[in-house]
Amino acid sequence: MNNTACFPVMESDNCLLACSVSDSSGDELGEGMHNLVTELWPINRSLTGPGVRKTLDVLKRELPEISIQSIASGTECFDWVVPEEWNITEAFIENEAGERLIDFEHNNLHVVGYSIPVDEWFDLEELQNHLYSLPEQPNAIPYITSYYVRRWGFCLTDRQRQSLQTGRYRAVIRSELKPGVLNYAEAIIPGETEQEILLSTYICHPSMANNELSGPVVMVALGAWLKTLPKRRYTYRLLFIPETIGSIAYLSKNFPAMKQRTVAGFVITCIGDDRMYSFLPSREGKSLADMVAEHVLKHFAPEYKKYSFLDRGSDERQYCSPGIDLPVASIMRTKYGEYPEYHTSLDDLSLVTPKGLFGGFSAYKLTLQCLHGNCYPKVTVLCEPQLGKRGLYPTLSTKTSGQEVLAMMNLIAYADGTMSLLEIAEKIGEPMWELLPIVERLSQAGLLVTSDGHISPQKVPVANSHIA
Repeated sequence: MNNTACFPVMESDNCLLACSVSDSSGDELGEGMHNLVTELWPINRSLTGPGVRKTLDVLKRELPEISIQSIASGTECFDWVVPEEWNITEAFIENEAGERLIDFEHNNLHVVGYSIPVDEWFDLEELQNHLYSLPEQPNAIPYITSYYVRRWGFCLTDRQRQSLQTGRYRAVIRSELKPGVLNYAEAIIPGETEQEILLSTYICHPSMANNELSGPVVMVALGAWLKTLPKRRYTYRLLFIPETIGSIAYLSKNFPAMKQRTVAGFVITCIGDDRMYSFLPSREGKSLADMVAEHVLKHFAPEYKKYSFLDRGSDERQYCSPGIDLPVASIMRTKYGEYPEYHTSLDDLSLVTPKGLFGGFSAYKLTLQCLHGNCYPKVTVLCEPQLGKRGLYPTLSTKTSGQEVLAMMNLIAYADGTMSLLEIAEKIGEPMWELLPIVERLSQAGLLVTSDGHISPQKVPVANSHIA
């Protein structure tokens, strides 16, 4: 694989995703992505509010094509309504001596998301009704929200909870819920056609690294890479949205055009640890996105774990819902809900690594390269072409010379114009991205012609797929 694509320095000297062409190992890009995760880490994000806007501003610095949009509270979106905007400035629990035992300033997971304001004294027994902890993970602060039912609460480690002594405690949450806006962002990176690849991630969780920040950071890096391509076959639609309500709201405004144009799509989340790779298919599991993602992972990370759509939990629920039916899947590192740190304070900056982020970026980069290069090759001569006179075959026949061009010969053997390059790659057991330069060489030699292979979203050819 080619890891030498350069991310040019963007419009601000503060950009963190610049890398050198000579950095073929990807170390610099991995460090840049991890530094961006670190910068975004302290921001308190939720479905709405200033934390979302601040996060989007930082991402726009890295990818200036990002356009930040808003939808007013109370807007009806299919079966949902955009909620009120939540703002919080301070929250703590203190004892009768005035000691702050729990403080939102120390960790933004300490407050139940969308908590209503409170400033009251409680006996410990009363306070326990508003406390949340994880006895099975005594050192973890859980991530708890109550978006659509008004309540308040604090989250703390179970060790902290067990240390509370009988007495009275003051609980203070300085927050407000009022009509405002839900913010999201999109970036449209144009291609040669209006047919689109959808990339979607979310920006609505507080300080969690793999579940929240790995997705936006990897997607910004992919956007920067896409901009460097001299030609883009497809247009790319990059979405940074609050999970669930954000995708529902966006689809309510845009899904007719997306239904017409979307060839393949991916929800980018949990893409930054270095434990494993995972794949979650679309609802039917037969889309072009499914085929390409599984092909890439089979060769790039053969120990990957495949899940069922029944294991869904992110915005593929909306993109693949009946009537929407977009071809959307997910490539992840360790899947959400499958690692012990998930939705707790243990999903921190140590869980996401430069190596893990670069690995996630590389898997998606290969996937997009395969989508970009998929075509229907057809050989232009009858019988086996003479490759030697075109400089494509060793002129000295030895025991191993045939092996050196085996992939080329196998490609030619199936290049009859009826099979896509992806299907041929599956048939002959080669990574598709390694066939792309071979197609280029054969085309330059006049031995192959390729159809543009633009695929109608309504009729993706999968019947002849050889993917297991």
